[in-house]
Amino acid sequence: MVDEVLLHLRPQRGGVFVDCTVGTGGHARRLLEAGASRLIGIDRDSEALEIAANQLGHLTDRAELIHANFRDLSQLLDERGITHIDGALADFGLSSLQLEAPGRGFSFRRDEPLDMRMDRTSGSTAANLLAQESEVSLANLIYEFGEERYARRVARAIVRAREVAPVRTTGELAAIIRRAIPSRGRRWRIDPATRTFQALRIWLNQELDQLDAFISTVGRRLRIGARFVIISFHSLEDRIVKHTVRGLAKTGEVALRVLTRKPIVPSEAEVARNPRARSAKLRVVEGHV
Repeated sequence: MVDEVLLHLRPQRGGVFVDCTVGTGGHARRLLEAGASRLIGIDRDSEALEIAANQLGHLTDRAELIHANFRDLSQLLDERGITHIDGALADFGLSSLQLEAPGRGFSFRRDEPLDMRMDRTSGSTAANLLAQESEVSLANLIYEFGEERYARRVARAIVRAREVAPVRTTGELAAIIRRAIPSRGRRWRIDPATRTFQALRIWLNQELDQLDAFISTVGRRLRIGARFVIISFHSLEDRIVKHTVRGLAKTGEVALRVLTRKPIVPSEAEVARNPRARSAKLRVVEGHV
């Protein structure tokens, strides 16, 4: 949704912009080309940052790429003497690199090591999670973060499988899940493994932790008239975004105005070009007096 991002962030006005989830640099490049004076790009994925540096090319003299968690935004800005910003973007979707690069373990389309870490320089893998968590804990996180109605069945199947041999690959896990979820002779609209893979990824990377506090932090840094664009890709995430921005605007705790009463969704043409965009929801808030 690059066009929508540029329309609402208005980088042609110049100023300091923050891409809180810079990924491989696609949005960042367009923001700089459209007129942003300076761009701070943050990402946990060091491999994505290397690609972003190449993507930005000659524009790197106006950009700084930082290997960090976007939740540390206040500290990162303070370290650079930046008190207020002229725009911010947070795109919470997985990048093509994470989904398609071999060995990342986010997708079950290939049989590969079950990693799922956004930052492969630290933390435990999804395989370790499956080996250590109790059946009850697994069922709870699969239900909470994947909204999987058969979470108990899936958790039970995983525990039984690991008693025989460790679950080490995406293919092994996907097969376990598919066997655990009843089909009753019907075709599934989405692969039965989808919700559980989403749940494990969210839990492992703590994607929803302090998301409301992060939104509040960005809001406090916006200049009057500056905008924050947030793109979410699943209902749990969008629910937090929606309630947080509305709550902050209503209470006046942070001087914000919500510009999108309903989320903006991708056009049919964009979905045709990029099927992964179909579940995207874009919301915009503006720094207010």
